[in-house]
Amino acid sequence: MVPEQAFSLPLGAPTSVGSLPHTDREAAIAFVLERTPELPAAPTLPALEPLESMIPQAAWGIAGVHVADDGTLSIPDPSLVDPAAPLGDNDLLGRPFATWRRFLDVVAGRTAPVKLQLTGPLTLGLMLIQAGLGADVAYAVAGAAVSTRAKDLLALADQRAPGVPRVLVFDEPGLVGGLRADLHLTADGVIDLLSGALAAVEGRALTGVHCCGATDWRLVLQAGPQLLSLPVGAEVTGSAGALGTFLERGGWVAWGAVDTGGPLGEQPSRSWRQLSGQWCELVQQGCDPVLLRRQALVTPVCGLALHDEVQADHVFALTRRLAEKVHDQVMGIRLSVGA
Repeated sequence: MVPEQAFSLPLGAPTSVGSLPHTDREAAIAFVLERTPELPAAPTLPALEPLESMIPQAAWGIAGVHVADDGTLSIPDPSLVDPAAPLGDNDLLGRPFATWRRFLDVVAGRTAPVKLQLTGPLTLGLMLIQAGLGADVAYAVAGAAVSTRAKDLLALADQRAPGVPRVLVFDEPGLVGGLRADLHLTADGVIDLLSGALAAVEGRALTGVHCCGATDWRLVLQAGPQLLSLPVGAEVTGSAGALGTFLERGGWVAWGAVDTGGPLGEQPSRSWRQLSGQWCELVQQGCDPVLLRRQALVTPVCGLALHDEVQADHVFALTRRLAEKVHDQVMGIRLSVGA
């Protein structure tokens, strides 16, 4: 077991969000290790295995929930879905976890951290509602399933890559848009659901939450992550006070600064301007400019499963160049203050 207090994150490092377009596991794992050696993220490969997509991977093993080979969910009899029922496949031997298993085997022996990511409870709960469960049961099932699966994943890491520090991030695209009517949750309900997942692995990894669009970041921060993963420009300026307090307490931000939804140039100039502009806005609202840079990671905005391998390579290259700019700024700050 590796307590989160035992390591710190690499300054200004590039990392990724998770999914890749590759259809070869060895190539995908080599890709993240070569391109982001400071903090490689365990990839998922939906093009190779549809069950490695976010929702089927998260729903795998829930009693009463059928996961088809193509990743679609169905609930033949909602009355058979019980939040107290044990989650299946605790050893993560099934098809949805094949790339996770191989990644952990390959990184065994590292002393630097790795990043693991799995679907968060709110997003899974929303998908179970869409499949036919009532909201109360869906969120209870999702909360229990995600907490158990997170512990299962860290147990697998203990077994296959003992001693390797871990960052564990819960992916919550269902939070985009903040408190919406279709969530069927209050603000306190969102906080409770997220905080329960984070608390399940407290002390065993540095924990985070990723959301790929604008949301109420104050709610996310109240749940207690140690890392916040968000796109640049995702309306975080309105939560500058909460973000500033988060940074002062040692929190990290993984800035999704490289666009994954539009054309990209050959240099990260536009991404750098947008990230710098975001930081300027936050500083104007009271955030510490040094902490913003010193406790920053750089990522693509989202996963890259819908791209091709050439595009993914270009996105990773731009992410590294941008991270190097951040790192240079951090080192300049440290030298200027004699650190």
